[in-house]
Amino acid sequence: MDLTQLQAQLRAFADARGWQPFHTPKNLSTALMVEAAELAEIFQWMTPEESARAADDPATRQHIGEEMADVMLYLVQIAMQTGIDLEAAVQDKLVKNAAKYPEPT
Repeated sequence: MDLTQLQAQLRAFADARGWQPFHTPKNLSTALMVEAAELAEIFQWMTPEESARAADDPATRQHIGEEMADVMLYLVQIAMQTGIDLEAAVQDKLVKNAAKYPEPT
C-alpha cells in the first residue's frame, strides 16, 4: 500500500466535499476512536473462540474489514494533518518495542 497515494486520494475526497476545515487532528482522532469502538462492538459479546472464527462468516468478515478500513483511513489522515511520517513512526516504534520487550532467553 502506498500511503502517499492514499493520502492524496483522501485529500482529494475531502477537498471535493469541502471537509478540510473539519479535518483537524482533534476531530480526526475522535472519529478514529468512534470507528475503533465500532470494530470492538463486532466482537463485544463473543467468546474468545467465537471471535477467532468471526471472519469465517462472509458478512461478518465484510463488516470487520469495513471497520478496520475506517480506522486506518482516519489514522492516515491524522498523519497527514500532523505531518508525521507514519511509516517511519511505525518502524521507530517496532525498534523501541523490541528493546522494551526483548526475546526471552
